[in-house]
Amino acid sequence: EVKYGQNSRVDLLLKAENRPPCYVEIKNCTLVEDRLARFPDAVTSRGLKHLVELKQQVAAGQRAVMFFLIQRQDADRFRPADHIDPEYGRQLRQARRQGVEILVYDVRIDVQRIAIHAPVAVDF
Repeated sequence: EVKYGQNSRVDLLLKAENRPPCYVEIKNCTLVEDRLARFPDAVTSRGLKHLVELKQQVAAGQRAVMFFLIQRQDADRFRPADHIDPEYGRQLRQARRQGVEILVYDVRIDVQRIAIHAPVAVDF
């Protein structure tokens, strides 16, 4: 984790020559309803704070990514859980419109490992 913004820590800060820094926030997603992965599974003030900070990084000319990792193998789409935390859903949509990239991947799990597998469609 790397400190940034106002009292926050980002999960990853990617840097490369001739590119702006890329701030990556990672969220684990465990809620799936009818093959639709949802986040969050509870009201999250901390998650809201992360969205605000990422939007501010984009406004300052940086790159920002919200990376959702679905910790299950039974989802083929992703959408915010508006029925659980409507404000988070509103802020996530706004962040996307303002340039925060939304990436969603699932995993493959076996007795030896958990591995990032494939992108999942963002459905909002």
